[in-house]
Amino acid sequence: MAGKFYDEEFKRRAVDLYESTPGATIQGIGADLGVSRETLRVWVKTFGTGAKTPSATGPDAGAAPESDTARIARLEAELAAQRAEVKKLVTERDILRSAAKDFSNDPSWPGVG
Repeated sequence: MAGKFYDEEFKRRAVDLYESTPGATIQGIGADLGVSRETLRVWVKTFGTGAKTPSATGPDAGAAPESDTARIARLEAELAAQRAEVKKLVTERDILRSAAKDFSNDPSWPGVG
């Protein structure tokens, strides 16, 4: 069975989410994203800045972990942004499909007729 393919932007966003989320673990972020711990670890090694949020490095770091309410609000904002992006991409896809259909019926277009 072939593995899933993730583009570089997804990998970088996953690493950024890991590095910027206080108290985050590779296993936790991987589970949230549906990515194995080892896969995310490789991405962090490849794309990471090494600037992990201090509170995620241990309990004595001083900063409190992100509250459930704050985490939910952040995730809802991310979800809304992703839904807007999907809507935009679907619209662009539909426009391109329509244009391709128009060109395929145009006898003056090269390769038609």
